[in-house]
Amino acid sequence: MEIKDIRIDSGKAFDWGKVSEEYAKYRDIYPELFYKKIVDKGLCIKGQNVLDLGTGTGVLPRNLYSYGAKWTGTDISEEQIEQAKILAAKADMNIDFQAVSTENIDFPEASFDVITACQCFWYFDHEKVMPKLAKLLKDNGKLLILYMAWLPYEDKIAGASEELVLKYSPKWTGAGETRKPIGLPDIAHQFFDLELHEEYDIYVPFTKESWHGRMKACRGVGASLTKSEIEMWEKEHLELLNRIAPDKFEVLHYAALAVLNKK
Repeated sequence: MEIKDIRIDSGKAFDWGKVSEEYAKYRDIYPELFYKKIVDKGLCIKGQNVLDLGTGTGVLPRNLYSYGAKWTGTDISEEQIEQAKILAAKADMNIDFQAVSTENIDFPEASFDVITACQCFWYFDHEKVMPKLAKLLKDNGKLLILYMAWLPYEDKIAGASEELVLKYSPKWTGAGETRKPIGLPDIAHQFFDLELHEEYDIYVPFTKESWHGRMKACRGVGASLTKSEIEMWEKEHLELLNRIAPDKFEVLHYAALAVLNKK
């Protein structure tokens, strides 16, 4: 499904469905510490019903499945949900995946103990979504917002790859990340109290192939460029990696989370 949002890339259209196979293969990259931070806070564990918004290929529910929560995952992209179903079935995981936008989800009130939003919170129409999420949560329910991004000003390989993305997608707003707490829209505070936030550095291992795939699966490349533009970007990016990257390396990222309590 093609998406246009003036807040994102100056309104340039993108479609995660175009890059779902690469997304499934190359974007399941969160290190164990990322998940440990969640579980250590008593979230997404046995006895809880959890809704994962913008689930993509189901990375979060699949990696946290062993902790015993009952998971539902929703995403606006039918192609992403198809990949999520395939991967969950291969792992014999019982996860309910549905292709629906967050603005249009329809579950009974007080259905969930926890709602998660990983890498996707800023795509939502918050005026519509925040009151809906509060209704979907049980009393004392939690909204968990998660994010991870490479640090282009501190990591040579990440910085060089990002510059190449900007060459082809100069209005891409995913560039230039620095460490910061997760920002919340004003309306969030009408329905939720911020319990805690945390930011921490994290190193993510890659090979040339997996980093190339990870970059291709970003919004500024595979989800928005034309086929010919992607081919040109791929050629240049592989040449770049052959010049500056060893066969195996780590890329410096920062991760952030925010836990919000339903009022």
